[in-house]
Amino acid sequence: MAPTAAIADLQPYAPVVEGDWHRPHGPHRASFSVYGFRNTLGSFKAHFWAGERWESVRDHTDPQVRAELDALLRGLIWGGMDGEAEHVDPGFFRPAPAADATDPATRPAVDSGVLLARTPDSVRELAATSERLRPRLGVLRPAFDRYAATPGGWVGDFDAFADLLEDWDRVLSEAARRGWGLVGLSQ
Repeated sequence: MAPTAAIADLQPYAPVVEGDWHRPHGPHRASFSVYGFRNTLGSFKAHFWAGERWESVRDHTDPQVRAELDALLRGLIWGGMDGEAEHVDPGFFRPAPAADATDPATRPAVDSGVLLARTPDSVRELAATSERLRPRLGVLRPAFDRYAATPGGWVGDFDAFADLLEDWDRVLSEAARRGWGLVGLSQ
């Protein structure tokens, strides 16, 4: 498998700089890097609330921007309007050839704490979507301010929403450039 960017400002024991990549120490350090999202306090809550804020805004946005942002967020953090979006690409984690998927003792325990797992191909698609959206995000500000702003809440204003999307853009761009997949982990 290609090196994977472990996405999560999730591991409180790892010294991660917000808004930057960190290469942890250890025997597998060449296999992954960790990105520290800004203003998340190491929590998935900001990502969850960004999806909730998007649901409040999406019906009040340009259809093309809505379609692109739906695709981006559905691929990363948002469950979609039906709550059924899958954030783990099939086949991303492969059991060992001799593993018996019905036997918990031999089944790989990769689902524990995995919030997101995207193959390099998916990452490239999401990065292209993010790149198309980047110059158009500002058009969301009026609708966000009117329908989704929650002063003091997680991702409570447009700037916090845009910052989170900017961080995702950085992650996707770098991972696509390196041919990495993405893994998002909970604590």
